[in-house]
Amino acid sequence: MTGHLSERTRFAIVMAFAIAMAWVEAASVFYIRALVDRIEPYQADPLPLETMNGALGHVELWREAATLVMIATLGVLAGRTWRRRAGYAALAFGAWDIFYYVFLRLISGWPRTLLDWDILFLLPLPWWGPVLAPVSIALVMILWGTLATQSGDGADNATSAPGARWTWALACVGIVLALAVFTIDTWRALLDGRDAVLQVLPATFNWPLFWVALLLMASPALHQVAFLPTKKSVFRRL
Repeated sequence: MTGHLSERTRFAIVMAFAIAMAWVEAASVFYIRALVDRIEPYQADPLPLETMNGALGHVELWREAATLVMIATLGVLAGRTWRRRAGYAALAFGAWDIFYYVFLRLISGWPRTLLDWDILFLLPLPWWGPVLAPVSIALVMILWGTLATQSGDGADNATSAPGARWTWALACVGIVLALAVFTIDTWRALLDGRDAVLQVLPATFNWPLFWVALLLMASPALHQVAFLPTKKSVFRRL
């Protein structure tokens, strides 16, 4: 992206890319799930062994990795500082994740509710959780990404404010906790081998620990909100 574009224009371009990418993601997942007869992932044999142990399984893993590369590349191209690059990447990830579920619902009729279970990711092991969980994280990412890219001097003030580093330490703890909540069942199954991991169907989701993790992950955004100059509120600018 050229240097003369305003941050508001960059924001709009990143959002447009993320939403378009969400449609491509939803379409790809729909094709794969229709192929293996798993439009609704939470059912017996959620990741058929004959599929995941074959070429399609390897292709899907690389597709997920490529998606992360695309989002990171978008952030690097959109931002003029490393903070804004991270902000645009977070913004793109959050918008992509939310609109992925919106489009998947339009395409397939699933998810029916925000509490439907989904296989969120496959690397390094399958992540399981109700749709509400990744959507909540995506909203936090959009909030921080918007603040980091659109708040002008407020972002720098928040970065240098007392306690800023601690908020990122708390966020890292929150990320680890969230990953543990999403993957605890598959890690337990790992002792019985990879095939057992692919057959996992979690029975419960640790909502209390997840909400704690989400609050910790939101620490940088909440900290930045606290140090935004009132007259330069990012939300009024947008």
